[in-house]
Amino acid sequence: MKTRSLLTGLALAFLTSTAAHAGDVRIMWYSDGVEGEVMKDLVGRFMKENPGINVILDNVAYSVIKEQLPVQLEAGNGPDIARVTAIKELSKHWLDLRPLVKDAKYWDDNYGSQADWMRPDGSNQISGFMTQITLTGGYANKTLFDQAGVPIPGPKATWEDWAAASKKVQESQQVPFAMAIDRSGHRITAPLLSYGANYIGSDGKPAPLDAAAKDYLTKFVGWAGDGTVSKDVWVSAAGSTYRAAADDFINGQLAFYYSGSWQVANLATKIGNNFDWVAVGSPCGPAACTGMPGGAALVAVKYTKNQKDVATVMDWFAQEAVVKEFSERTLFLPGNKAVVDKGGLNFKSDNEQAKAALNVFVESTKTTSEAALKLPGWRWSDTVYAAIVTRIGQTLAGELKIDDAFTRIDSDIAQKVKDAGK
Repeated sequence: MKTRSLLTGLALAFLTSTAAHAGDVRIMWYSDGVEGEVMKDLVGRFMKENPGINVILDNVAYSVIKEQLPVQLEAGNGPDIARVTAIKELSKHWLDLRPLVKDAKYWDDNYGSQADWMRPDGSNQISGFMTQITLTGGYANKTLFDQAGVPIPGPKATWEDWAAASKKVQESQQVPFAMAIDRSGHRITAPLLSYGANYIGSDGKPAPLDAAAKDYLTKFVGWAGDGTVSKDVWVSAAGSTYRAAADDFINGQLAFYYSGSWQVANLATKIGNNFDWVAVGSPCGPAACTGMPGGAALVAVKYTKNQKDVATVMDWFAQEAVVKEFSERTLFLPGNKAVVDKGGLNFKSDNEQAKAALNVFVESTKTTSEAALKLPGWRWSDTVYAAIVTRIGQTLAGELKIDDAFTRIDSDIAQKVKDAGK
């Protein structure tokens, strides 16, 4: 009897750790910064307004979201709501909120652009909403540009304009490099799309590298060859390993750095008063002036026993006013269209450069191309990113000629598709 009661107790403990009781709504949440504290405050406010629903906020390490949550979901368990980044990959586990929310049209109007990122292919379900949008974009060392007497290129400036202006600054100010781009397939995809590249074939599978993609990658390799672009960050790692060039920018070694919105707090903290810097959006190509989006989502889990209460919680947190406050307090780019369109976000930071940079990124979300918006919801994106980084990295290291890199990128991707049996 003792053994049996012990096993029953363990089983009960497992279930209560992953699923809420009737009347409870359990949210699994992770934090990169202060958002856990902000969320705790908002949960308290929700419960005052909705005394019949008890929300339990479980703040966990990101590794729990990445490694343990998928295992729980596969077993048909898990929290009622979760904050996740593998939103497409796990989408079969999300609850369809469409028949449950108060106003599905509000959700479509304000969160429709990212709805495909978090629902199964071919479905029109409402799974949740983005707690924040991340967007790639550039940063200029304003002090270096001013000292060199070189005007910072304007909002319609091309990648070539930025390369030329940054090169002038580099030569005048004797800094090691004019420009750097993170060693990341996601990052370098932004200029490829601005040049008109298309990764997705008519059958939904990866298309071979097209002329537009080859055009930009050839320019990029050329800029690395003549010292305009830092190749250090690309040859300092092998395979598809990620490397950021943030430290080079923070240390005043670069005129122009292409990374993303998530760097704002990092730059503000580490640069301090050492020099003036500005966010400048994404340079243009012949087809677009686009950044690459991404982010984290708050999603409802379909194994919940409390669908109605879950929908009430999701409706409340998805409100325009709540999203605006959450974004201002967390320094996140909002995922709500009305909040973006109305502008006027008052980010809660004492750093004026950081506030200005965040507003530039909010503005830049308006020029994100259709092609860029499709990629976070496309199952082969990471495969393409990895192949490009690996082979262009080898080219910059002198191990491959550029044409051979193009051939290898296509064959790497084709092999992955074949291995997946799709």
